[in-house]
Amino acid sequence: MSATNGGPLIKACSSHKPKAVSPEALLDVEKARPVLEQIANKWSVLILTVLCTRPSRFNEIMRRLDGITHKALADALKRLERNGLIRREVLTTTTPVGVEYTITSLGRSLQQPFEALYAWSMTFGPELERAQEEYDRLRE
Repeated sequence: MSATNGGPLIKACSSHKPKAVSPEALLDVEKARPVLEQIANKWSVLILTVLCTRPSRFNEIMRRLDGITHKALADALKRLERNGLIRREVLTTTTPVGVEYTITSLGRSLQQPFEALYAWSMTFGPELERAQEEYDRLRE
């Protein structure tokens, strides 16, 4: 589907008529999507939130994130380290060798947006839950 100017179409929320999207808007989405996929997934936000308070070892993070599997945590930590959001440090002073994860300054730059998201979830969580219950009730 394309608009008269040759651009792709999206539906506007207030109308049933398709609305043309500028190529610039699509470029912004293309730039933002890979970044957001790295930081806005299910576990990354929670892991970074845990590490904002203090450096932690693998098992401590796992205990604080009830429901995460060993593999999911290991994969998420590797992804966060690769993206420069956390630092992995091998502690040679312990036996067996321990590993501690620390948030980097780049990761800490996400603290304010995460705090805002947390505040939003605490404020609107009950409303979200009511909407879900209403939706489910209407579909029974």
